[in-house]
Amino acid sequence: MELGAPVCPTLGEAVNRDLMLQHIEENSDVWDILIIGGGATGLGAAVDAATRGFRTLLLEQHDFAKGTSSRSTKLIHGGLRYLQQGNIALVIEALRERGLLCANAPHLVHHLPFLVPNYHWWEGPFYGVGLKVYDMLAGKLGLEPSRHLNRKETLKMIPTLEKKGLRGGVVYYDGQFDDARLAITLAKTAADHGAVLVNYMRVSSLLKSHGLVTGVRATDLEAKKHYTLHAKVVINATGIFSDHLRKADDPRAKPLMSPSQGIHLVLPRHFLPTQSAILVPHTDDHRVIFLVPWLNKVIVGTTDTPIKKPLLEPRARKEEIAFLLKHAGRYLTRHPTEKDVLAVFAGLRPLVKSSNSKETSALSRDHVIAVSKSGLITIAGGKWTTYRKMAQDVIDKAITLGHLPERPCVTTNLPLHGTDAKTMRLLIRKNKTLKKRLHPKLPYTVADVIWAVRTEMARSVEDVLSRRTRALLLDVKASLETAPLVAKIVAKELGKSKTWIQNQLKAYANIAKNYYLNPPR
Repeated sequence: MELGAPVCPTLGEAVNRDLMLQHIEENSDVWDILIIGGGATGLGAAVDAATRGFRTLLLEQHDFAKGTSSRSTKLIHGGLRYLQQGNIALVIEALRERGLLCANAPHLVHHLPFLVPNYHWWEGPFYGVGLKVYDMLAGKLGLEPSRHLNRKETLKMIPTLEKKGLRGGVVYYDGQFDDARLAITLAKTAADHGAVLVNYMRVSSLLKSHGLVTGVRATDLEAKKHYTLHAKVVINATGIFSDHLRKADDPRAKPLMSPSQGIHLVLPRHFLPTQSAILVPHTDDHRVIFLVPWLNKVIVGTTDTPIKKPLLEPRARKEEIAFLLKHAGRYLTRHPTEKDVLAVFAGLRPLVKSSNSKETSALSRDHVIAVSKSGLITIAGGKWTTYRKMAQDVIDKAITLGHLPERPCVTTNLPLHGTDAKTMRLLIRKNKTLKKRLHPKLPYTVADVIWAVRTEMARSVEDVLSRRTRALLLDVKASLETAPLVAKIVAKELGKSKTWIQNQLKAYANIAKNYYLNPPR
């Protein structure tokens, strides 16, 4: 198969890794703001800093959104659980940010109806009142008003809903998105405004002068080249790994994080063959779970399991899987089993420690900003919905700490990097064979792989199949079957050898084991 040559030199210049490294090597000045961590928080901070005109550098030790930021429930929402807990301020902030993101990225976020089924007489008025409060708190940035449905209307909306004892339901609206795709869009947006971002660049240590942080030492993991990078402000946005960098800065630093694992199951679409989601408002562990249509599949999640040690590749536990299957089965006419699960993925929430509760399900998703004696700024906590506000807050703090020029935040009404569909069509027009599907069970083409490498800094088979596309999450078996083709395409684009291809396939197979319920031997 002829994979084609680059269409034009500007196709992905802003997010071309080689060019990003070139910018670093040609830059002998001090960066205004250096951000460590390429998840939702770090990328959001890079957008905020760059759009204020600061010289911004972001370093990510793996791939953008490798961890928690690509493993969410794919929802942009206010958080009904936090409304139940009485955290009105967090709900108001999240609902405002939900509205702003829907306006700033309509190509990435869309409205999604959620049904809260009612099986007891009191549930209709109880949840109905709560959801009206939810609507009210959203104010002018609300999506669509909630409403009651009778039994017939409820079953028309979701025909596969458990019918026994069903009285009706309440419908409300929240936002849905693709987390990894939003992360890449933030990277492109930051680059559009002059930020330099590099993945596979590990920070090995902090630079200090007179006890104050003045930059970092970092290593390009591909070229094994070392860099000494100076900055007026260094921001620790490493999520669940925040304490690692805080300890490197000050061995006496007390732990800030209390990570919690949430897992999701991916089921075939016939379990929920509608454009509406289900909210299970009260589970055995007092959480809510969702059954959500997404990319022609159904996501069921999530759990809440305290984790002592943060991991880059967490694995779902048997009891978590059983918990979700049991609760999904209570609300569906056809009860899903392990054999139905196409993939399972686990993510760790970057929750901040609380002295008032030992249960992670009771911890808030509020974010905190901590400044060490050396001037290292750590931002932790939060969630995807509030990433923009988190970024605004941490860059405001960076301006004060780094004595940077006072420049207002402009991201409130900043459109994010738009769709590249027209340029993608140009790529395909140059070579019709690029329209070939990677796999009959996956919606992606050869062109998607080439685009990911040339314009989105994908460097591995995993980058392509896990985050630039979502093949790994949609159908782990199909993703493994197409991995050899993807490896061949990526290798050709990056000029890699057959040995590189073999190593990539081994590495991807090892990663994919975490997404199987029962990995093949």
